[in-house]
Amino acid sequence: MQKNITNLMEEKIEDIVYSKNVLEFTTVANEYCSFIEKSYEVSQEIFFAKIQKLLPLLYLKASLLPELKEINTEGSEKVVSLEEWELINNNTKLILNEFDSFKEVYDPLMGEEENSTLVSISENIADIYQDLKDFVSLYNIGSIEMMNDAIYECKLNFKKYWGQRLVNILRPIHHIVYGDKKLNAEVTKDNTEDENTWNISQQFENLDNDE
Repeated sequence: MQKNITNLMEEKIEDIVYSKNVLEFTTVANEYCSFIEKSYEVSQEIFFAKIQKLLPLLYLKASLLPELKEINTEGSEKVVSLEEWELINNNTKLILNEFDSFKEVYDPLMGEEENSTLVSISENIADIYQDLKDFVSLYNIGSIEMMNDAIYECKLNFKKYWGQRLVNILRPIHHIVYGDKKLNAEVTKDNTEDENTWNISQQFENLDNDE
């Protein structure tokens, strides 16, 4: 009897982790991570056009993730290292260039100078990447239990952390895309020839080998 109950629970969890909403979120999350990792291949103009569309889609799909209970209370394994986060941050900062920093106002009823702080778009993009890459990596290689916990933790982090970061950078990105300042339509020299920063995929591989 107990075995039958366990089997039914496993089947129910399997249905959830392979549900339409989870698969669609995973697809968008994977697209975001892949784009950010290879963003050195595109111009500033294309980068903003792409990220402007990916972020709202990510928010929508994350909000539709199921509410699950954690199976392993020790927490999911973290895949993205500090070094990898810094590579993503530095890469994005180079692309954004003068558009990277913006003033974030916590209370719109107060004056901007009274209640604002300077925020980096690239840091927020790297933070979102970190949570999504951890999720995608565990979801793609894990057991049903690991997939369940990856969804649980990603949804939890969406509510507490990266969802707010995503919302915060949408405002300046919207302003940049539809503003009067011209974005660079060419892939910059730094993006293609600076051996200290490119290419990210190769540096990820080097970091893995060093470990």
